[in-house]
Amino acid sequence: MKSPAPPKHLSAEARRWWRRLVSEYDITDEAGLLLLLAALEAFDRMRDAQAEIGRDGIVTLDRFGQRKPHPACVIERDARAQMLAALRALNLDLEPVRDAPGRPPGR
Repeated sequence: MKSPAPPKHLSAEARRWWRRLVSEYDITDEAGLLLLLAALEAFDRMRDAQAEIGRDGIVTLDRFGQRKPHPACVIERDARAQMLAALRALNLDLEPVRDAPGRPPGR
């Protein structure tokens, strides 16, 4: 059976993760794919927030000239939490499916 293709609206980095996780963990059920999609959409949101913080700095000035955390810090934190929750729900801490004996690659 052919692995499901990554959704086109995901970033190139998230599409690479999609292909890798679908392949290594044999994620083919609808619920698993939905959880993976939620995780990778949150991943993209987190990366977008990180890019804004990288461009503007972690601290901004309010209208009174007082330093305050960049608003994207909250987006980054929340997106990271959403991504990790979706990955936990996928139970990816289990050993990936593989045909060869021995430890999985990358360990």
